[in-house]
Amino acid sequence: MAIAIKYKGDKNMEQEKRKRSKNPIITSMYTADPAPMVDGDTLYLYTTHDEDELKNNFYTMYDWHCFSTKDMVNWTHHGKVFSLDDISWADDRAWAPQAIKRNGKYYLYCPVHKINDGMAIAVGVSDSPTGPFKDIGHPLVDEGDWNDIDPTVFIDDDGQAYLYFGNPELRYVLLNEDMVSYNKEVGVVKVPMTPESFGKGGHRTGTTYTEGPWLYKRNDIYYMFYAAFRPNMRQEHLAYSTSKSPTGPWVYGGILMDEKGGTFTNHPGIVDFKGRTYLFYHTEELPGGGPFHRSVCVAEFKFNEDGSIDPVEKCDGVDGIFDEE
Repeated sequence: MAIAIKYKGDKNMEQEKRKRSKNPIITSMYTADPAPMVDGDTLYLYTTHDEDELKNNFYTMYDWHCFSTKDMVNWTHHGKVFSLDDISWADDRAWAPQAIKRNGKYYLYCPVHKINDGMAIAVGVSDSPTGPFKDIGHPLVDEGDWNDIDPTVFIDDDGQAYLYFGNPELRYVLLNEDMVSYNKEVGVVKVPMTPESFGKGGHRTGTTYTEGPWLYKRNDIYYMFYAAFRPNMRQEHLAYSTSKSPTGPWVYGGILMDEKGGTFTNHPGIVDFKGRTYLFYHTEELPGGGPFHRSVCVAEFKFNEDGSIDPVEKCDGVDGIFDEE
């Protein structure tokens, strides 16, 4: 059952907050790895869920949740829309997802830990953006290693769909039109991990690229946003690279959001909604927050005329989008 998320306080406070959102967006539970998707006049936000009680002092995550808004201020919680219980071949680590719509159906791509070890990418399919999602019954991508995490899905103007993913390497597949299989002749493509493409950094490839890719297009420029490590830093910031093609080559663009005030991880989710562009990210701002208890936030940002992006500051919220009265 969908539940409206309301602000509490006096009438003046409620009226003021109605005009502007307050970060973190969700305060009723720990959420992370935000994945926004626009469908019509509604923005849907898919998140992971950090459980209150940790297992083995590590990320304890069993399901994915969906929230929605029409104005960036008033949010509705649609509850758990997909979980490990729905995936017979998985047993742990319901990590960063992304959703997309095609041909009237909704596809939710999720990394999970397999029962027989290693990570793989699952796909849930639904007739509704708020689920429930049904597993296709087998992994979409399963390379037999731990790189298969953090999928980002994108459909280009020519109809070709791409699924990027990976830590420590960035890889991709060409999705078929059914969105639940990929071109096996092309196979899994490994992106060259060079400082020219992703900056000189502190992760295992020698670049800043770490995980959490997000593919986005604007004015014929393709952007790859991602979580990143600087040299000698063990806390993630957000960075971006650009290309004239969805398959690269990529050129390092710079820092999108720094590490200050964040948690060990971060995860970008970028979306255009009603004429504005938003960056969703996560922090540890809720009471009891920390590396394994995160909370989703949002910031509005703009592109420079040349397509570059100035660093985005973590903020207390964004202005609402309301019709003129």
